[in-house]
Amino acid sequence: MFWIICAAMTAIVAIAIAAPLIRRRQAGEEPAAAYDLRIYRDQLRDIERDLDRGLVEPAEAVRLRNEVGRKVLAADRALAREGAAGRAPGGPVAMLVLVLLLVGAVLLYQRIGAPKMPDEPLAQRIADANAFYANRPSQAEAEKVAPKPERPTPDAEYLALIDQLRATVAKNADDQRGQELLAMHEERLGNLVAAKQAQARLVALKGDGAAADDHLRLAALTAEAAGGLITRDAETELNAALKLEPQNAQARYMAGLVQIQNGRPDRAFPIWAALLEEGHDAEPWAAPLRLAIGDLAWFAGRPDYVAPEGSPMPRPDDAAMAAAENMSPDERQKMIEGMVKGLEARLATQGGTPEEWARLISALVVLGQNDHAQDILGEARTRFAAIPEALDVVEAAGRKSGLK
Repeated sequence: MFWIICAAMTAIVAIAIAAPLIRRRQAGEEPAAAYDLRIYRDQLRDIERDLDRGLVEPAEAVRLRNEVGRKVLAADRALAREGAAGRAPGGPVAMLVLVLLLVGAVLLYQRIGAPKMPDEPLAQRIADANAFYANRPSQAEAEKVAPKPERPTPDAEYLALIDQLRATVAKNADDQRGQELLAMHEERLGNLVAAKQAQARLVALKGDGAAADDHLRLAALTAEAAGGLITRDAETELNAALKLEPQNAQARYMAGLVQIQNGRPDRAFPIWAALLEEGHDAEPWAAPLRLAIGDLAWFAGRPDYVAPEGSPMPRPDDAAMAAAENMSPDERQKMIEGMVKGLEARLATQGGTPEEWARLISALVVLGQNDHAQDILGEARTRFAAIPEALDVVEAAGRKSGLK
């Protein structure tokens, strides 16, 4: 069927190009300029007859001759051009070029195309997606081939503290706070498998008291340890989080990601589109979701989808900027510190975009609060650990500010 369609389309295009060239060569076809020239000459003879009969004045006859004469000259020039084009070998050459292009296109497709690729009907694609979903690599298999994430080299004092934390947790494996801290710091160091194990131990210790965020954190670390693949182990924790909080936005984002990874954009699209409609612009995953939703809609059969507009990043209003110009340096410094504290409080309670976290880190360094900026960078790394695109934004801010 594919080749039949291609052949039909090629034939239609070839006929459309060749038809004008063939018509130009048909015998007995009179150029339009020749017909016009014959009409104009008849008009000149009519003028002479009318002048002889006294039907027109001599002055009027002169004007009419001049007007028709200009048309005769124009038609004669057009006829000369058409005659030159007809005598030129453009028609045969054009036909030869057309044939060569068609033959070349076929040869090129056979070389770089996929002429033997079988059809992929919708039912087959769904079956393949289900098969891939059922035969995903196990967590252990995925961890073996997962790349190790790049993290800034920590200083010796920090590594010593982490060694002490590991030793303490090893002696008291039932300490929930110790497991929570160990999971956070192992993730900061890029030891994702160790971080996942500590978080899994924390969830086990909490038992039925584990919150949705605990399961969601374990799902994110499990997926990150697997190189970003949401394995069956990660999906189990994700489902546990959704059972506790069905409307949890981050859990729903990951649920859509599961469908994308397993070749079902038709199932992922309604999940992500609903998240955008609800307006979660402050969440760390909102930016990459918004970037991908257009392509996802197309693959899901919704090419007409238009994403809702996101809310802009908060910035000082014009009145605040104007007031700052009339302040003393100390007053301006206090105003800036207040704005930074307000941003920090909002990010701590409501969350925010990676760009806002990056802005907070840079502002703290400008204010000379490097140690606090380092702490904020660590918190941002934890928040965005499962979203590489967002993590890159805060890591870039940290490097630009000279943080570790």
